[in-house]
Amino acid sequence: MMTISLRMPDDFLHDVDLFAEELHLPRAAYVRKALERMNAFVAEERRRKRLMEVSLKVRTESMKVNAEFSEIEDCPNV
Repeated sequence: MMTISLRMPDDFLHDVDLFAEELHLPRAAYVRKALERMNAFVAEERRRKRLMEVSLKVRTESMKVNAEFSEIEDCPNV
């Protein structure tokens, strides 16, 4: 396991210590959990953005196919 060093304002660190104590966690465990949640949030945002991009591409193709079906829908011989 690697070690990192962080600089943060005293009042922020004070809040971290209060919340960690409230949850009965060591400071390091509290910070680790916070980073894990942020990583999960960023990963989910990446997935959401990618899904939106792909959805827009599919929508464009679907509109083309729908237009083609609309053109032949009323043709009795097709």
